Amino acid sequence: MQPRDRLPVTLAVLVVVAVAVSAIRPKDHVTWLLEVAPIVIALPLLAWTRRRFPLTPLAYWLIFGHALVLALGGHYTYAEVPLGELPWTDRNHYDRFAHFVQGFVPAVLVREVLLRRTPLRPGRWTSFLVSATCLAVSAGYEFVEWAGAVVGGESATDFLGTQGDVWDTHWDMLLALVGSVVAQWALGRAHDRQLAGLSVA
Repeated sequence: MQPRDRLPVTLAVLVVVAVAVSAIRPKDHVTWLLEVAPIVIALPLLAWTRRRFPLTPLAYWLIFGHALVLALGGHYTYAEVPLGELPWTDRNHYDRFAHFVQGFVPAVLVREVLLRRTPLRPGRWTSFLVSATCLAVSAGYEFVEWAGAVVGGESATDFLGTQGDVWDTHWDMLLALVGSVVAQWALGRAHDRQLAGLSVA
């Protein structure tokens, strides 16, 4: 195994373990499957593209963190994750955190693809396109949740995780947008340094 392969392979193994643990007596098996589905789709895709398009270590670490967020939410359902229960509110905020992450992590991935596969360079246009893409992905995920509600009816309540908030969909998309902006602001320079160090572009 080449040194550059160690990190993604190690993190992939840890993600598989985390998903397996999250599958042990989840609150609802259907909800668990729906929540971890992005992981099940992403892992083979990342393995398939690893040789031709290896990502930066930052991107791999962020994907790992996002997978843990999804696995934990799948096990408990987003409305009942213990970490999201705050004493000053009657709402579980893990769902809000997860949607912030849904913008934060893809922002780095989209930025990486744009900077490596298009003539774009770091700057305002790139930032705008990254945030617009993350917002579009978030909106697309809300369509998936809506379809789940139409098909599943009452049984889709745990997957939706609205917790009675009629504005939940809007909050989800807003937080994903905020996450994408924060990621670019906080990690842009570090990401640029790692991109410059990649031997394969």
